[in-house]
Amino acid sequence: MNKIVLKRISILPMTRAEDLLIEGDLLIEGDRIAYVGPPRFWPEEVEVFEGNGKVVLPGFVNAHTHLAMVFLRGFADDMALDRWLKEKIWPMEAKLKPYHVYTFSMLGAAELIASGVTTFADMYFHMDRVAQAVEETGLRASLSQGMIAQGNPFPQEVLKRGTDFAVKFRGAAQGRITTMLAPHAPYTCPPDFLKRVREVALKEGLPVHIHVSETNKEVEDCLMEYGVTPPELLESLGLFDCSVLAAHCVVLRDQDFFILRKVKGVAHCPISNLKLASGVAPVPRLLDCGVNVALGTDGASSNNRLELLQEIKTASLLAKGVNFDPLALPAFQTLQMATLGGAKALSLEQEIGTLEVGKKADLVVFDFDTPHLQPCFDYYSHLVYSALPSDVHSVMVDGKWLYRDRRFETLDWERVKKEALKATKELVQG
Repeated sequence: MNKIVLKRISILPMTRAEDLLIEGDLLIEGDRIAYVGPPRFWPEEVEVFEGNGKVVLPGFVNAHTHLAMVFLRGFADDMALDRWLKEKIWPMEAKLKPYHVYTFSMLGAAELIASGVTTFADMYFHMDRVAQAVEETGLRASLSQGMIAQGNPFPQEVLKRGTDFAVKFRGAAQGRITTMLAPHAPYTCPPDFLKRVREVALKEGLPVHIHVSETNKEVEDCLMEYGVTPPELLESLGLFDCSVLAAHCVVLRDQDFFILRKVKGVAHCPISNLKLASGVAPVPRLLDCGVNVALGTDGASSNNRLELLQEIKTASLLAKGVNFDPLALPAFQTLQMATLGGAKALSLEQEIGTLEVGKKADLVVFDFDTPHLQPCFDYYSHLVYSALPSDVHSVMVDGKWLYRDRRFETLDWERVKKEALKATKELVQG
């Protein structure tokens, strides 16, 4: 069993703000954390990682993304959501073959790893190839086959594909892969289909990942067709009897806030929602109502990045500016949304999200020896308002280094880049 100690490193367990430990030791045995505390003497067989000038915290959780969409980064910008999807994104996605999804998932995985994201929730298609990328790179993921039933003459086949994937790959990649059912949204999945999703999810013990109330148009259309908001519709269908990850939740009515207390988490994607002019999710009110809020990027086609530091800072600043309240979403609370909040949203809080003895050794190490992080009065403040992805020094999942001293350990970056560029050229010119 490998034993690694991060020696004399500043430790942010993300349990409580006051639990910060300056120049402590963190011991990893196998895939779990075995010690967090003051410096100790360690026997020679323990590998030492020198933590001087560095900070460690739980790996970030990207609670909502579409990993393979990195191939559309910059392809279609400055457009309204409905036109963006129908005229640009969906026609290009129709050309995707399984090997494209794998190739672009490897590129997306590299971006996640280099920016300190250790776990992500992904909803897309050809998800067996996304699972292959997770297996090879060492990341942790909650994967789901996206399901659109509207206009499909065989909705039962759509649900079967999503269910078959979820059942087959649950627990894959040495347990690093968990799975969900993923009906795309209430406007692409009719009520009868969503009722069937509920039945299967409860029978198989699967969580549900779904887009909810992302735009004004979506909410207005739902009110016109069904007389209720999307959260009200989903509640009436019994979907919230399942463990639900609700993405976006931007446009909410008063009655929606208490309904959303039933979900495992809301994935707040501030930059994607801003870029698509969808609006700003009312995060402080959600939190005040007892809703768990996590952070996600959405796809790189609408963000245009997959890393969470920009989401963390944007989420905090948006909450302050929109609410005219400098106390809204303080640094620790926002950083916790990207760690423990994400773990809860994916039903993984017993395994990840904090640095505690017995939990999985999923962590990110930041190098604070850089001009924009000096001097340091408050580690939480610096990570939220000052840190950059380039400050990520090392990343670990399950006790294994995926990225160490700013070098990839589980993928060949030059090969990944070359293959992604080749596949992009093929799609664009084909």
